[in-house]
Amino acid sequence: MSKPLKQADLMAAAELAVAPVPELKRNVREDIESRHFDLPVSLHTGFFGAFLAYLGIMAVGFPHPEMILPMAIFIFFTVAFYVVPMAWAKLAPSHANKAMPMHQLMGEGIAIESGRASGRDAAAQVLILPVLILGWGIAVVSIAALS
Repeated sequence: MSKPLKQADLMAAAELAVAPVPELKRNVREDIESRHFDLPVSLHTGFFGAFLAYLGIMAVGFPHPEMILPMAIFIFFTVAFYVVPMAWAKLAPSHANKAMPMHQLMGEGIAIESGRASGRDAAAQVLILPVLILGWGIAVVSIAALS
């Protein structure tokens, strides 16, 4: 059932209810110290370069007019997977540090999930999958060319 409210009741209710004041917090993204996974740019470039080389080998090894559109889509997404994180790393706040140079990685190593790894071991861990995929692509195209 409804009941008419008087102006005095409304004023009393307004005085009792205080609007909460939101706390000013820092943006979560500003607290991120590293946007580049602490790895040198050359490792990232080698990682995606191996995938692009694989796509190039497959495009040359299996040339067919119907594969133009799928290969273009594959190449577009592979380039996007490299360019978008690169742009995100460059949009870092002013206090963010730069990517580790390759000579520093090789000299000091890097902390990984299972402890400390030398630079050579870290580079091998990063590049093992793209190199295996590239080798697989070369093997598949070679077998197809021989048969």
